[in-house]
Amino acid sequence: MELNLVLNASGAERIVGDHIGEINDMDLVLVGSNLSHGWFTHKCRSTEIKEVTIQFHKDLLDEKFLKRNQLSFIRNMFEQAKRGVLFSGETIHKIAPRLLNLSNKNGFHSILELLSILHDLSVSKDNKMLSDPTFTKEDFNYNSRRIEKVFEYMNNNFDKLLTLSDVAKIANMPEASFSRFIKKRTGYTFVDSLSEIRLGHVSRMLIDTTQSVAEIAYNCGFNNMANFNRTFKTKKGCTPKEFRENYGGKRVFI
Repeated sequence: MELNLVLNASGAERIVGDHIGEINDMDLVLVGSNLSHGWFTHKCRSTEIKEVTIQFHKDLLDEKFLKRNQLSFIRNMFEQAKRGVLFSGETIHKIAPRLLNLSNKNGFHSILELLSILHDLSVSKDNKMLSDPTFTKEDFNYNSRRIEKVFEYMNNNFDKLLTLSDVAKIANMPEASFSRFIKKRTGYTFVDSLSEIRLGHVSRMLIDTTQSVAEIAYNCGFNNMANFNRTFKTKKGCTPKEFRENYGGKRVFI
């Protein structure tokens, strides 16, 4: 896993999974295992860029130890890191000085401070997950077998017409109850969850195939191109064509 702090790089481009975004003066992201990522010069003209990268194995915390209630927030953050976790400006202001000073600590004290930083990050507010869940090809733990069955069903049938009624039956719940249940467990409505899954597959196909945008959209369950283009741009901040060009173009790594 990687904790990446980038300073004085306003205008640089951040790519994490299928997320592409332009950063401000400060950027702090926790990146999970096997998730493609990079920070690139893009529009940044600063000559005083500073980057701190801390790499550690998830086994830094034993699986049994990580399951203790006292570590539930860190456990959840590690789960979210499979998609990349972007921390708020307020959090960065608090954590950046400690990350910059971490190299001055040795042995036990350096490990203790890293654990303290991870805990403070895990309980911080206004964090944002960056990459779509289906892009990463990782299994996610929602602490609910019902939700996991539903997401497995949606992942296997994202290219078909899916209704709330269909997935409520998979969860063996009335539609109204399931709507509340999925929102409470994931933070997203059924429609938003399905859209995220489809966009994850769209992003992967834009990168990995030469199919046209229209072909990819229809193959991923979007039957209205105007709605697809609007949804994609709202989520990604660019058109599907721009996404394909940005992801595959030449860049200079910070």
